[in-house]
Amino acid sequence: MSAPQLVVHRDKELLAQAAAARLITKIVDAQSARGSASVVLTGGRNGNGLLAALGSSPARDAIDWSRLDLWWGDERFLPEGDPDRNDTQARAALLDAVPLDPARVHTMPVAGGAYGSDADAAAAAYAEELAAAARPDDHGPVPAFDVLLLGVGPDTHVASLFPEHPATRETERTVVGVHGAPKPPPTRISLTFPAIRAAREVWLLAAGEDKAKAAAIALSGAGELQAPAAGAYGRSRTLWLLDAAAASHLPRALYPPASP
Repeated sequence: MSAPQLVVHRDKELLAQAAAARLITKIVDAQSARGSASVVLTGGRNGNGLLAALGSSPARDAIDWSRLDLWWGDERFLPEGDPDRNDTQARAALLDAVPLDPARVHTMPVAGGAYGSDADAAAAAYAEELAAAARPDDHGPVPAFDVLLLGVGPDTHVASLFPEHPATRETERTVVGVHGAPKPPPTRISLTFPAIRAAREVWLLAAGEDKAKAAAIALSGAGELQAPAAGAYGRSRTLWLLDAAAASHLPRALYPPASP
């Protein structure tokens, strides 16, 4: 478990730009060290804002896109191409504009596809795909992702792990179907804490006043069942990237100097 580190930016635009620059550097470094890189994407306004900022960055071509594996932390279990799916939004924000290897873009299964309406079977299939991609030196049933991105919800949820929801108690499976989610749509697929914690680095993104209470709760010693964001951490680094509004309720002892 790595203790959280905090970086606070002036506003959400600067947060997106700075996070994109960090991610480019991390991907390039991983590709230089190991030949390829793996990143877990998140949806929502902050995740998509980061992708859009990455797409407009003049440094984006430093990435060898053909040697990048992309995964998702969670997905709304909706039909292919649905505008509310995270992968649909990610394609619009960035993925359709860069030369990715389609075989290395690991989208979660769609509703109405090979698994019909069975989100649990779809989750099991994604777990199998993750296991097949794991290498012996990953020491587990999922790859040791270089960066796993997570948005933080106003209720402290991350991925589709909601407070007190059964998925937060999962200790064995790496991917689960989520039923009765408290925000629509109610049926989802999500990585679990065991999969999230396999990542080398976990980055949690929060911008806006509506995220301030959640950030303060998660960073002030709350339990992971009540505040799932508190249970999201990486093997070597856990990085909270916030804007000033999202950091406004943090105890002063935690609040770092603002970035330029």
